[in-house]
Amino acid sequence: MDQGWRQNEAFSGGCQCGHVRYDVTAGPVRASVCHCRMCQRATGAPLAGFLEVGESRVTWHGTPGVFASSNLAERGFCPQCGTSLFYRAIGSGIIELTSGSLPATMPFTPSGQCGVEARHPWLGGLDRLPAYPASRTGIESHQFDPEAPSQRP
Repeated sequence: MDQGWRQNEAFSGGCQCGHVRYDVTAGPVRASVCHCRMCQRATGAPLAGFLEVGESRVTWHGTPGVFASSNLAERGFCPQCGTSLFYRAIGSGIIELTSGSLPATMPFTPSGQCGVEARHPWLGGLDRLPAYPASRTGIESHQFDPEAPSQRP
């Protein structure tokens, strides 16, 4: 494998409410990030992380909504909670699953980045900022947790 591709075990992922889930069979994957304005707007974030896999290896449980973000590509999302799920170049046979929809245990190490002309300059300084944990007391999450026995299908 070259150009950042690596073999990966089968895994499952999906949106934050659990309405749209997917299973991916074992095989090659490649992680990357994109800084382009379309990805920034589609995810509401300064960059988008993607895991590329062969589209034929993905089985959907629930139907993602699809938006044609350009004449060349479309983006998938959960029609119920709005979670961004994928980017797909039309006719490519490759689907790029969003890093946020992957399981928390999934190793995600980007091997490249694109759209760097739109990269926010402040991203390079993040490692110099104080770091705080995300945990807060008293918060009741409404996010789907596939590991919770009560939420397994």
